[in-house]
Parts: sequence; structure tokens; C-alpha cells
Amino acid sequence: MSFSAFCSGLTGFTFAKYERAKKETFSMIKDDRFYAFIIAGASTSRSRVRRISIHPKLLKCFAALMVMLLSAAVYGVYSLAQQARHLRMARENNRLREENEQQRRQLDTLKNRVDAVEDASRRLVEMSGLERQVGPEARSAGGPRLPLKAATIDAVEQTARQLERELSLYEAALRERAALPSFWPVQGEISDVFGGRRDPFGGGTSEFHSGQDIVAPWGTPVAAAGDGEVSFAGSQGGYGSVVIVEHGGGLSTRYAHLSKIRVTAGERVGRGRQIGDVGSTGRSTGPHLHYEVRLNDTAVDPRHYLP
Repeated sequence: MSFSAFCSGLTGFTFAKYERAKKETFSMIKDDRFYAFIIAGASTSRSRVRRISIHPKLLKCFAALMVMLLSAAVYGVYSLAQQARHLRMARENNRLREENEQQRRQLDTLKNRVDAVEDASRRLVEMSGLERQVGPEARSAGGPRLPLKAATIDAVEQTARQLERELSLYEAALRERAALPSFWPVQGEISDVFGGRRDPFGGGTSEFHSGQDIVAPWGTPVAAAGDGEVSFAGSQGGYGSVVIVEHGGGLSTRYAHLSKIRVTAGERVGRGRQIGDVGSTGRSTGPHLHYEVRLNDTAVDPRHYLP
């Protein structure tokens, strides 16, 4: 076959196929189905057109299915995002709860420390012998309401520590002061002072008086002049019934001629605590208290300590 004859046959074949496809396209327009054409380009003799038809309802169902799948995917992504957000919020809430719980514990600790400071201040007031000037009206409070922050708690805690240190030092100073025999053991008239005096039993001689005598009625309460520990409580020569209190640092006091002793050896006594009653036991001419102050067992003038 010549080349011109081949071209002529191919043109006729292509035109025939074109006419056939044209007819099918017109028939497809009349039909209510959608057609897709696939031209298989194999050998020239076997080339033909294949038609695939898809019903519009099926296409709509497929589109609806795709929309549903897409919506489900979008909803799934949104749900995952919401769950992640909820998890973040839950973690944040847990963190805030832990911080609030920690702050609450710190506040409870601070409250306990403040209560301890108040108790210590009351003890210091009692030790100092002063009356509290703060009445119920002093508890009035006010001011703007500000949120409590960790920095505020730290500042309050630092202030509390400083106040506790100062109170501790002040309490130690007051304890030392309370141990000094600076409290009058009994109220009355001073008959004899520390130093030389005439013998009260006559004879015209002089003697050294190691304390001071305070005249008071029989049975008048005798109080400790300072905090300390009773080292002796009993009868001792010319002192008669006597109580000796050690105050520390080599300082001691003696309360002699008592009619009754109300403490025992080894007992701790506070300043102002009753330790006996005025009497006239031992070397005495009448009811009075012989009061001594000794430093390293050497008698010193009590007036150096008494107000």
C-alpha cells in the first residue's frame, strides 16, 4: 500500500470515528446520564471509544459522601483542638490550685507565727510589768483590697522573721532584767540599812549589817525580788527561817526571820512570787524582814538594785 493510500484510509477511519462520537455526544445530551469517553490509543486497527456512564444521583451521593467525610474531618480536627485546649486549661487550673494551696499553707504558717509573736508580746508585757495600752478599739482595720501575691507573702515572712529575732533579743533582755532583784520583797518601813549599825540587842557595841530590815506586820506576804531558783529553804542560825534564791551570774538574795516558808529547795520562782511570810524567827527583836543581796557570796547594798 502506498503512503497516499494509507493516509487516505486513516483520514476516512478518523472521520468515521469522529462522526460516531458526534452522534453519541448528541445522544448523551438527550439522555439524563453523564458520559465519559476514553479513547484507547492502541494499534490503529483496534482503536475504539469506550463510554462510561455515571448516573447523576450516584454523583450527588458521592458528592454528599465527600462533604460528610470532609465535615467529619473538620469536626475531628476541631474536637482535637478543643480537647487540647481543655487539657491546657486543666493543667493551668491545677497549677493555680497548687499555687493557691501553697500560698494557703504559707498563710497558715504565717498566722501561727503571728500568733506566737502575739503570745510572746503578751509574755514580754507581763515580764516588763507594764499594762497593755491596746484595747478592743485598736483592732479596727481598713484600706484598699489588694490581691495577695507570692512576693507579698515573702515580704511578710521576712518581716515576721525580723520581728521574731527582735522579740527574741528583747525577751532575753527582759529575762535578764527580771532576774535582777529589783522588786521590793515587802512593803514597810526600813529600820536598818546596809552597813554599820549599833547592836539592836544593846551593849553599846557596833556591828556590820549585811542587808536591810523592813518592818511589816506578822504574816505579811514576802515576794521574790527577781526570777530565780530556790537554793535553800529552812532554818539557818541567826537568820531563823530563811529562803535563799539564786538569780544567776553569782547573784543571790536572802529573806530571813520568816514566820512561814512557802517554797522548797530546787523550785523555780518568778519575780513577785510569794515565798514566805514576815516573822521574827532567829536573831530578831520583832516582826520584820531581813533582806540581803549577795554577789559571788559577798553581801552588797540592796539599794543598788531596788527602785
